[in-house]
Amino acid sequence: MSAPIALGELRTLLADFGNRTHVILAVSGGADSTALMLLAARWREQNPQTCLTVASIDHALRPESAGECRIVAMRATELGLPCIIKRWEGDKPAARLQEAARNARYALLAEAATEIGADAIATAHTLDDQAETVLMRLMHGSAVDGLAAMRPVMPLAGLSLIRPLLGTTRARLVATLQAAGMAWLEDPSNRNARFERVRLRALLAQLAPLGLDPERLGLLARRAARSSDALEAIAAERFEVLVRREQDCLRLDGRGLAACPADIRLRILERAVLEMRDRNAGSAYGLRLERLEALAAALDQVLDQPLDLGDGQGAHWQRSLGGTLLRLDKSGNLQVTREPERRRGITKTKM
Repeated sequence: MSAPIALGELRTLLADFGNRTHVILAVSGGADSTALMLLAARWREQNPQTCLTVASIDHALRPESAGECRIVAMRATELGLPCIIKRWEGDKPAARLQEAARNARYALLAEAATEIGADAIATAHTLDDQAETVLMRLMHGSAVDGLAAMRPVMPLAGLSLIRPLLGTTRARLVATLQAAGMAWLEDPSNRNARFERVRLRALLAQLAPLGLDPERLGLLARRAARSSDALEAIAAERFEVLVRREQDCLRLDGRGLAACPADIRLRILERAVLEMRDRNAGSAYGLRLERLEALAAALDQVLDQPLDLGDGQGAHWQRSLGGTLLRLDKSGNLQVTREPERRRGITKTKM
């Protein structure tokens, strides 16, 4: 049986809160987020220098959602915390509803943070959520970046998104609520098998007895994150060596790019595309790995050949990706420009 989280653990568990001036707690009313709210309220009793505000998002997908947000606000008040309720307005998509709801939720949380001057948003993602995410990424054939899954801290719309419970099991959070005599809400979508994450949750329960439990998958995520960070650092260093920034384009040294290991080439290409694309207009969309790999494979076929392209086919090599146009010049350098407006499609890609 899992033990409740003790007061003595909060100093370490919520340590990052002490580095913030004002933290928004994302609370849906479920067991995980209700436990986060309870633990944060206890932490604040010893750390009054950090402001805490609860934010509850009404996705307007079920008739009960507005009432559930009011319950969250009532419980926040009982714990001495102010609460903001935000509603997802407008039509809802028929396809990829969970993804759209997640994007809307983060956008509304960021909006709430801006309104009250908060510098961080805390979510209640647990070790179980991390394990489910790793399984999902495995099924989708993710590379090391994907297997790193959720990070404890990451940027979000000029703020910090922090996940203080990422190393804590859901069972311990439930035990904490039970010990405090605090009830929580149950979202019926968490039992709906048409959602991939719900199916993976059931699969994880079957895999745990074989040793593939949340702790082991969480360890995989941490090790993958370590490798991902190392590769990113190398790619960032090489990118600055190879790139020449001009007013309307980036130029990458073709010979230097060809000499890089394959994974570093992918990361350098991604950096070039994202930097050029986002020069004039920011975007929340990254690049799908398979599209980046296809671009790199096509480029490798040319770069593997002698780079005297004055009269060869390589000088005419050109591809588009993520709102940018990539072409080889006669010197064998890769030129990256923003794709002309008339050529851009409406489909956006994301990692």
